Amino acid sequence: MAELSYPLGDDGRSSVRSATGRTVSDVTLDAVVAGRLEPRDVAISADTLRLQARFAERGGNAQLGGNLRRAAELVAFDDAELLDFYERLRPGRSSAQELESLAASLAERGAERCAALVHEARAVYLRRGLIT
Repeated sequence: MAELSYPLGDDGRSSVRSATGRTVSDVTLDAVVAGRLEPRDVAISADTLRLQARFAERGGNAQLGGNLRRAAELVAFDDAELLDFYERLRPGRSSAQELESLAASLAERGAERCAALVHEARAVYLRRGLIT
């Protein structure tokens, strides 16, 4: 991939693809009106999130870059699973063992950064007495 600058201009738009592989130029009002686009055609892809992470990190925002890299891992999960993860991560909603199981499940499915975040949350919840 050629070196891109942010924001992505006309030269970089072909490198940005949706979850289904559509390019930015594929997403037009005509395509919407004609019914040629589905919701997943405008969903962000893991590659685009990782690209955004690189921009954030180069700009000195490592924390945003990490968040975007975790988001890139999560695009493989459906909405119901994401809502379940969110609910299970809320303090007091899961036991330490349940969070450990969630982390293991995330890691098994290739979401290692997200699994590490669950481990971190588990440790904080235990330290603060929010879970047992």
